[in-house]
Amino acid sequence: MKSTLLRMSLLVMLSFIVFSFKGENTNRTFLKSGTIDPPTTKKLVLEKTDVTIGFIKLTDMAPLAIAKHLGFFEAEGLNVKLEVQANWRDILDKVLDQQIDGAQMLAGQPIAAAVGCGRQGALVTTFSMDLNGNAITVSKDVWSKIVDSIPQEYGRPVHPIPASALMPALNMYKIQKKPFVIGVVSAYSNHNYQLRYWLAAAGINPGFYNNNNIQGSKGTTGGDVLLNITAPPQMPETLQAGTINAYCVGEPWNQQAVDQGIGVPVVTSREIWKNHPEKVFVMTKEFVEKYPNTTIAITKALIKAGKWLDNPENRKEATRILSKSAYVDGEKRVIDNSMLGTFEFEKGDIRSVPDFNVFFRYNATYPYYSDGIWFMTQMKRWGQIAEPKTNEWYHSKIKEVYKPEIWMNAAKLLAEEGFLTKAEIPVTDGYKPATTEFIDNMMYDGKKPLEYIKGFKIGLKD
Repeated sequence: MKSTLLRMSLLVMLSFIVFSFKGENTNRTFLKSGTIDPPTTKKLVLEKTDVTIGFIKLTDMAPLAIAKHLGFFEAEGLNVKLEVQANWRDILDKVLDQQIDGAQMLAGQPIAAAVGCGRQGALVTTFSMDLNGNAITVSKDVWSKIVDSIPQEYGRPVHPIPASALMPALNMYKIQKKPFVIGVVSAYSNHNYQLRYWLAAAGINPGFYNNNNIQGSKGTTGGDVLLNITAPPQMPETLQAGTINAYCVGEPWNQQAVDQGIGVPVVTSREIWKNHPEKVFVMTKEFVEKYPNTTIAITKALIKAGKWLDNPENRKEATRILSKSAYVDGEKRVIDNSMLGTFEFEKGDIRSVPDFNVFFRYNATYPYYSDGIWFMTQMKRWGQIAEPKTNEWYHSKIKEVYKPEIWMNAAKLLAEEGFLTKAEIPVTDGYKPATTEFIDNMMYDGKKPLEYIKGFKIGLKD
């Protein structure tokens, strides 16, 4: 009798274990965040199920990798192929030419395409992929020239390091009649604008674009430095070769320089503009209008991925996934350095930076008009937008590109399904409150772009 009861107990336990591990990945992954009743995805009737999405090998492509790897796309009825691209120009061209259906993009790219900079086209942003995530790294040679002039505390450099710390190196290069070259990934990238902002805040002129180089790689007319377009994965080797003396890029390429002993990050982008938007997810206007349910389904999957990524319990698993050859294809220990809440500035100088990568908190996934307008103000400041514009022009143009209403439709469905709470959906007119959380404490109000542009000591005005 006892043996019979024992066998029955074991059978019940085995059945419980088996059924506990059945079901969609989507539900299991959200159990980690304390959900009692697993949410259930309600599939939309999709106009297009097979979708190809492009990306660059950077850690901020993480929402795409997670949505693919953990089945969030599949749960929405999507068959998504993630396709790595060589550079940002290829990504833009392939989306506009409809060779791929959507892509991770530099936030400035779809805006530039709408306002007359570079290749033109009607692109739409429905999802902001992350906040923060960049840094500025100098070569070991430059570091050796500036480190003694940087204030120390407890035997370590005081951060954030202002661009004025570069002056000893800039002066030495000037005496030697050598250009000081800094790599950025694109003329329309956040890296370009953040680097310029950091330099100008310290009185260093990064130069201006003009009619002859409006789309060019340098934009250095009248500048104290030269800027050079370099693909993200090529940054460390280009720095090591001496072709560039510093660079601004996303991860894992700053931490790669530390790991290889060839460079030292001096400032994170969060220290330049706290909780700034970084990459965005982009499709053509034609795609969004032709496949509205497919667009919402993609956005839903990405929002779920962003929320999963910002659960601290999931970050180690996220870096394991990102290190795979299909995604970032990097050393896990290097990806860990920035993704697990720390950042290494020099070998052994590891500091707590919990918000270096944000994928969901602070309404990170919502495409705010004010975020997009900031990029437009920098395009104007540095000469990419040449003609005088009104405040109304900035507002109307950004509304052609940023579509928070699509994000909101996706989020409301996720709330009905149990994936989001009401508190996780912002109540907003699309504009963030005015902020001074920049390295120079300048006030930015997205509703008053012209007033903002006029406030800069270095920069073009209307």
